Amino acid sequence: MQLESLPDIKQWMTESHRRNLRFFSLYRLIMSFTLLLSQLTVFGGGLATQQPALTLRISIIYLMFSGISLGLSWPKQPKFEISLPVQIIIDIGFAVLMMHLFDHNQTGVGLLLVITIVFASLISEGRFALFYASIATISILLEQTYNILITKTASENYSNAVLLSTACFATAWLAHTLANRMQSSERLAAERGVDIANLAKINERITQEMPNGVLVIGENQQLKHFNQQFSVLTGLSNAELTHAIEDKTPLSKLAPKLAELMQSWSLLDYDSKQTEATKLTFTNRDLGIRFLSISNDRHQGAVIFVEDWSQVQTQAHQVKLAALGRLTANIAHEIRNPLSAISHANQLLQEDNTDPATLRMLQIIADNVQRLDQIIKDVLELNRRDRTNQESIALNHFISDFYHQFCAVEKINTTDFVIKLGDDGNVIYFDRRHINQILWNLCKNGWRHCKKNNGSLVLSIKSEENSPFISIEISDDGNGIAPNIQSNLFEPFITSEKTGTGLGLYIARELAEANGAKLNFKTANTGTQFTLHMKKV
Repeated sequence: MQLESLPDIKQWMTESHRRNLRFFSLYRLIMSFTLLLSQLTVFGGGLATQQPALTLRISIIYLMFSGISLGLSWPKQPKFEISLPVQIIIDIGFAVLMMHLFDHNQTGVGLLLVITIVFASLISEGRFALFYASIATISILLEQTYNILITKTASENYSNAVLLSTACFATAWLAHTLANRMQSSERLAAERGVDIANLAKINERITQEMPNGVLVIGENQQLKHFNQQFSVLTGLSNAELTHAIEDKTPLSKLAPKLAELMQSWSLLDYDSKQTEATKLTFTNRDLGIRFLSISNDRHQGAVIFVEDWSQVQTQAHQVKLAALGRLTANIAHEIRNPLSAISHANQLLQEDNTDPATLRMLQIIADNVQRLDQIIKDVLELNRRDRTNQESIALNHFISDFYHQFCAVEKINTTDFVIKLGDDGNVIYFDRRHINQILWNLCKNGWRHCKKNNGSLVLSIKSEENSPFISIEISDDGNGIAPNIQSNLFEPFITSEKTGTGLGLYIARELAEANGAKLNFKTANTGTQFTLHMKKV
């Protein structure tokens, strides 16, 4: 993303100069043409001039100069530092000369000086305003002195000359102040324009990077902006959306269902905030829609966030599971102490009783206490799943040790449970305690459901030569997983056995994800296979 920057100050001022100089040159041309036209009609009576022929020639020369000046103002890089002062001095000289040839007390030709100084000050950004006023004042005083010494004109015109000179300086100062303010305003406007352009680019970049679809709606439900994800989720092409923005097509014509939903939302009170997404089927796809008002009046527009409905449901489910996990962890802590007391009392009763019926009842208590204790251990282990202590693990060596330990603890014949190791160089980065818990849960679950024949349970390591991933597969020859629980297999407390806790597979998946791994399964009537996918080191 390329942000805008302020134009070079010299280039920016040159463009401003060029524009103002063109206006002044156009004014000069019109004024000189008007003055010449008045001279052509003066011989029959009109403006009083001392030397009509000379005045006419000077007016023609000045008209030619005006045309040339206008032509020179169009090149891209006019040299203002040289051309502008020269032109202004010529303008001042012409105005003073016209004052001398005309009766300026009656015609008011001296006002041309004031107008010239105003334009000159604005074009030069006020930098030479007082200089031009000084040139004009000196010229006026020299003209009056010439009239007194050469033409013997009365000296009372000096007061008018002083007033005109004062007007030139006052005008120059005011124009200087106005030019500075205009320059500051134009500079500030340019800065604000750049800031707005950059802010628009940043907003566009942010919306494009958002995982959800974003659509900005203005007044009258006109489209203002969208991101790529919105196009992907809704199935509307970028060209179609861009065309709708350019043609100011209302949302009701592009997406009627979405427009109806927005209309219903706009009728709600402003204080009622929408925190949950609303389900909307759009082009055969379920989407979650949320609205965010951009002003106090919801009819002025809104930002529409579009999400995949399955992701919305998944996020809501994860939030519920997290809350459930915290609740069960607290309950487990509270249950553990009285459960220990029950277990201890039951052991004492078993030692003191010899009645078979009583002992059978006490054994039922002991079995259920053990089951509850296992549930508590699973819940507490699940609550500590984020506290990983990952390390490099040589997979063949680890699996071999796990295999012998599991067979010894669960009293399994090594012919019924077999392992297939991979290359000796296979190394993973995993929490050793977590992967042991995952494999133990999966193997115990597989052994419980297999036929317990030779090779009924198989643990194998699979890895392709150039692949960065490695997988551990646990397969059994059981009857497969019932279809009614396959979709919820990894959810907590889902079990098909009366003695099961329903936490084993859920814990296995959570521990796998905590270490950056994935746990999947596939099942059939001939058995089930769980696969743990990981990255190799």
